[in-house]
Amino acid sequence: MKRKMDYKQRGGATMRMRGLVRKEFFQVIRDPSSIAIAFVLPVILLILFGYGVSLDAKHVPIAVVIEDQSPEVTSFVAELQGTDYFKPHIFSNISVAIKEMMLHKVKAIVTIKQNLSRNLNTYPDADIQVIVDGVDANYGRLVQGYIEGAWAKWLEHMAQTGGKRITVPVQVQQRIWFNREVRSKNFLVTGLIAVIMTLIGSLLTALVMTREWERGTIETLLVTPIKMREIILSKLITYFILGTGGMFVSVAMAIWLFHVPLRGSFIVLFVTSSLFLLVALGMGLLISSITRNQFVAGQVAIISTFLPAFLLSGFIFDIASMPLVIQGITHVIAARYFVAILQTVFLAGNIGSIIIPNSLALLAMGIVFFGLIRLKLKKRIE
Repeated sequence: MKRKMDYKQRGGATMRMRGLVRKEFFQVIRDPSSIAIAFVLPVILLILFGYGVSLDAKHVPIAVVIEDQSPEVTSFVAELQGTDYFKPHIFSNISVAIKEMMLHKVKAIVTIKQNLSRNLNTYPDADIQVIVDGVDANYGRLVQGYIEGAWAKWLEHMAQTGGKRITVPVQVQQRIWFNREVRSKNFLVTGLIAVIMTLIGSLLTALVMTREWERGTIETLLVTPIKMREIILSKLITYFILGTGGMFVSVAMAIWLFHVPLRGSFIVLFVTSSLFLLVALGMGLLISSITRNQFVAGQVAIISTFLPAFLLSGFIFDIASMPLVIQGITHVIAARYFVAILQTVFLAGNIGSIIIPNSLALLAMGIVFFGLIRLKLKKRIE
């Protein structure tokens, strides 16, 4: 008799769960805002950031001041003009070039001094003057490095083919791993997927759950045999499916629209993404259990999940360059671990020493979030 009762209870729980999940999907169809968050929002953010944000310095306008007319000078100017990094503007007067920089029409001034061709025979006396606009320090360092690289490459070329007595003291042979083209999109788009999934997961459950509180639907369900954990589980199943769809859209755009290579396994990517999505959904559920107001839940979700994921996850700013206190705070940001996983799977491959520890950190955070949710809801309702 007891076994028969247990079977009936399990069967009743299964039927209730099916009904709740079906109810959630009907709710999604009636209110397409959830579909917009899961599918439209990733497309908009990826297009905006993928095309609008770049850390590459290409076609940089620079002023080239020529004080020495010679075949060597012509050769160096041609070196600058022949690269995608610079867009040279030729001047014969340094004062005019300075005015152009004051108006932000050029980002650097390269002055080719007199007697350059003669000084090439007594290297390293041959030099050029470089003035860089340092308002944006990172951009200024990039431009400076590009100019120095072009100058060193030209000197090496002159030493090999020009018959000059130029001795290049060090020859650098560069080898770039994981992102051979040095495309910032490969770095940005992979990190952006983590930020998008953070926003999707937290907003989906935070807004939908608080809507249920405001309308009184939760209280209506609680007077039925349905348990609170079944309500939470039904929402997790429904919005996990929606969030997974958003993840597929983001990955597809990264690979086929922005041409980011996927060097690791798609299975590893799917498993780790699913784990992170559960953590993001848990954050949204915890927010909704505390606020129970849609407007407040939306603001809290953006401030407590999206902004930390954007600023403190390593998506744009290198964590190792942050102050030690901020580095410590990043350890409680779930997106930090997922960004590391995404950049590894996409650009390097299945490197277990990075994927496994970060996945375990996400698993621990998920356990903490769902433990807090259970305690919070139990304390307020039961």
